[in-house]
This record gives sequence, structure tokens and C-alpha cells, in this order.
Amino acid sequence: MGVTDAVKGFGVTFAHLFRKVVTTKYPFEPPVAAPRYHGRHILNRHPDGLEKCIGCELCAWACPADAIYVEGAENTEEARYSPGERYAKVYQINYARCIFCGLCIEACPTRSLTMSNEYELARDNRRDLIFTKEQLLAPLMPGMERPPHPMYLGESEKDYYLGALANPGTSAGAERAQRSSTGGDGA
Repeated sequence: MGVTDAVKGFGVTFAHLFRKVVTTKYPFEPPVAAPRYHGRHILNRHPDGLEKCIGCELCAWACPADAIYVEGAENTEEARYSPGERYAKVYQINYARCIFCGLCIEACPTRSLTMSNEYELARDNRRDLIFTKEQLLAPLMPGMERPPHPMYLGESEKDYYLGALANPGTSAGAERAQRSSTGGDGA
């Protein structure tokens, strides 16, 4: 290494010394993510509080990182969690494996799974990166009832999905979820 190489190296250093410093106040002033940013997943609800997820496991099959685990169960008239025949009894996403590609969103036939703009997913323990159904479910909005309960928006599951086509703003989830002041998921 010659003297000229050292002078070139120090030249780069000295050039950066006189540039304007860009400082972010991240923990106190979090930056706003782009509207289409792929962040934490949210399991949406119908306007009456029933879950949109029908436990079909298509999201798990579509995931290239094998980060999603779904275990479906049958709905009964006494315990109804979704308008369909099935619901997701167990739903987990392992964020240590998730690559945030969005293929699970595209595979979902009921648009139950969406991605929010939340990006604060760092944890101290790897086990805490496995989000359960309770952590992923959208919060209950005013007028919603916690499942299980009967179908209030129609007589059959078709009424839920055909009504959603006529009024697409009826899903309750990522588009209405309020971000808490602590940066948590609000669930």
C-alpha cells in the first residue's frame, strides 16, 4: 500500500466530515412507512366480529419460507368463529422465517390475511417471534362481538361474501386497526 492509496482513503474520510449529518430520532419519532409496505400480518374480521379466516391452509402452502402454520377445525352452531364450515383453530406465523413476500396474501381466498405497515418486530427471544392467532387478529371495533356467536349478517356464508362485494369497505382489520402509542400491535 502506497502513500497515494492512504491519501485517497483519507480523502474520502475528510469529504464525509464536512457533509450535513442526517440524524433520525427513531424511537421517539418513528418514520412513516410507505402505504404499500409489507409489514406485520393481520387476520381480518367481518363487521359483526366473526373471523374471515376459514382455516383452508392455502396461505401455509403458498409460503416459500414455511413460516405459517394453520390448523383448521369445524364450526358448530354452538361455537361459530367464522361464517364458513371451518375456522382456524391454530394460526401461527414465525417471523424468524418470514420473508415478507406477500404470497400468503395472494393465496387467501377470503382476503382474511393482509399486511399492515407495522415494522417493529424485533424481539429479545426467538420464541417471541412466533405470533399466534390472538396476536394476529384485528382488534374488535365498536359494534363487534367477540366470537363464538351466530351469524348476524346473513343466513349463510354466501351472504357474508356476496355482501362484501356490494360494500367492499366492510372488512374490519388492517385498514381500521389503530396503532397504539407504545408501538404495539393493539391486539
